[in-house]
Amino acid sequence: MKYSEKHRRFFEAGEPWLYLMPFLVFAAVFIIYPIINVFLLSFLKNYNALRGTFDSVSFDNYAKVLSDEKFRSALKNTVLYVLFVVPISTALAVVFATLLNSKIKGIWIFQTAFFMPLVTSVTAVGLIWRFMYNQQYGVINFILSKFGIEKIGWLTDSRWSLPALVIFGIWNILPFTIILLISGLQNINELYYTAARVDGARSVRIFFRITVPLLSPTIFLVSIINTISCFKVFSELFPLFNAKPGPYYNLYTVVYYIRYAMMEKRKYGYAAAAAVILFFCVMIFTLIQLFIKKRMKLKGIK
Repeated sequence: MKYSEKHRRFFEAGEPWLYLMPFLVFAAVFIIYPIINVFLLSFLKNYNALRGTFDSVSFDNYAKVLSDEKFRSALKNTVLYVLFVVPISTALAVVFATLLNSKIKGIWIFQTAFFMPLVTSVTAVGLIWRFMYNQQYGVINFILSKFGIEKIGWLTDSRWSLPALVIFGIWNILPFTIILLISGLQNINELYYTAARVDGARSVRIFFRITVPLLSPTIFLVSIINTISCFKVFSELFPLFNAKPGPYYNLYTVVYYIRYAMMEKRKYGYAAAAAVILFFCVMIFTLIQLFIKKRMKLKGIK
């Protein structure tokens, strides 16, 4: 059977879509539909999941969520967590990635040590940190006591619960960040370093004048990825605080609040509204980072 030129072009144009069809179906069912469904659900007042009924369509869920003290506390804790973890982990990762990328004998030992958390369960690691944070016999307080610092109730004192979560979050996110930065370092042409050394530039000057500027695209990439990841902080709370949001329920995060509203209060509209607010928070932070990156490019910093 012979096909005309028109039919042949039609099949050629449709062939790529046949290969993409499994992914498109998966994305439509498990990504696009849930996003649309959550957005619509956030406007349904007193939604009943079993009956599929609701009282009205309004902004009532958003008003109730924003006036809830638990949510305001969760939003504050989440934003503080992001503002501390992302910059500190990125700065440390740049330093560690530079050291791990250097050609030093036996460097593979340190690479293995740094990358171990990446292949270890967050729950298992969290339990280890819980023992390290123990006020009486934890290794962290033991080290601090050598400097004359009194024992700190990391997991029992509400004043130290957020710092404890931030420290654990920084350590937990470092391996992934370091891997991305190492890949960026390996794309930097070695000729830049050779020319700088010939001109007599010291290591610190080379780091700040060559490594950091040329690595800035990767730094912005990991900053955006880590920001999105840190806004979803949730699983880190379970091993540290026995599945509670802090020692006195003072450490709610937005994702934990979504779980609380959906699983404990059975307020699906509240949970959907909180999820939409979280989405816009992540989008705003991401747009700010992209704006900063654009401004730096305009100023000639690449």
